[in-house]
Amino acid sequence: MTARPANAHQARLLRMLRDEGPSSRAQLGDRVDLSRSKLAVEVDRLLETGLVVADGLAASRGGRRSHNIRLAPALRFLGVDIGATSVDVAVTNAELEVLGHLNHPMDVREGPVAVFDQVLSMAGKLKASGLAEGFDGAGIGVPGPVRYPEGVPVAPPIMPGWDGFPVREALSQDLGCPVMVDNDVNLMAMGEQHAGVARTVADFLCIKIGTGIGCGIVVGGEVYRGTTGSAGDIGHIQVTPDGRPCPCGNRGCLEAHFSGAALARDAEEAARSGRSPELAGRLETTGRLTAVDVAAAAAAGDPAALALIRDGGDRVGQVIAGLVSFFNPGLVVIGGGVTGLGHNLLASLRTQVYRQSLPLATGNLPIVLGELGPAAGVIGAARLISDHLFSPA
Repeated sequence: MTARPANAHQARLLRMLRDEGPSSRAQLGDRVDLSRSKLAVEVDRLLETGLVVADGLAASRGGRRSHNIRLAPALRFLGVDIGATSVDVAVTNAELEVLGHLNHPMDVREGPVAVFDQVLSMAGKLKASGLAEGFDGAGIGVPGPVRYPEGVPVAPPIMPGWDGFPVREALSQDLGCPVMVDNDVNLMAMGEQHAGVARTVADFLCIKIGTGIGCGIVVGGEVYRGTTGSAGDIGHIQVTPDGRPCPCGNRGCLEAHFSGAALARDAEEAARSGRSPELAGRLETTGRLTAVDVAAAAAAGDPAALALIRDGGDRVGQVIAGLVSFFNPGLVVIGGGVTGLGHNLLASLRTQVYRQSLPLATGNLPIVLGELGPAAGVIGAARLISDHLFSPA
């Protein structure tokens, strides 16, 4: 993709076609504040660039029928969501429909060189399957703060060896296309905003509970990243004074007391202490426990597993209650690997938020699980790069 929109009008038209699908000139005219002649000029210029194409006759609105306009069907974006313990890579078309999606276990602590070797291998497999001849752009999510738009991780607590690594520059050279980089929870929020549960909400919070805990903040439809890229790093809000040590260097952080890693540690302690025969049996079989084991034990009625989920939900709920009172969002979305704990976690979390936040802030506040699961991050990554490319050069 070498062409870019020449002005804000063309950029808006491209994003409308991405988000709403093929449209006639008349339908586009209903949604933009342009005269018919000006709209015709901008659409014709976009057709000349090859970014959009004519796509069949539109429904008649009286008079001569016009052609639908759609984004070029050959455009391909690569979405990469790097988590603490796995990597997701997907190819989308220009409307951000996922055409192919791969997942691979990967420890982010192995460092950027090893992780990007895996990413490039997965991208190569998707290309070899015939889904793309090449990529017009790539969006990358990483599980830590990012200096945006330079695309550089900044002091990420769970990513040793990544601080200051030029992710955007390195991958752009390897992939041969423009690259944008952001925090993974911001991309989850963008994915849910584009194709998930937050499609109609302008102000919302997206909480990711996995190996770490983070929060995507969307204000007026735009992700808020903060001055240095660390907005939403709620996993390092203190919930227990002088509590457990945290990888960030402080004690008592939310992430140290309830996250995927903390839950696994507590589950293994419950198994070894004899408080949970169900978890003990699973530990003996597999040699380690994860949130999946805790969820299964809770579904079997195990009191210790249920108590772990309730306690964790209470802690997260207390933090979210403060965020709700401060930000007054229209929606709270809960995602990430630990959401496999399901409605036991959600019920505990909701109870704390509705109990501790003011009724004015929670009276019409849905707190829901995300709809897209692992696809949210890769769709958000494709949305990130398309936002960049569908902006005036």
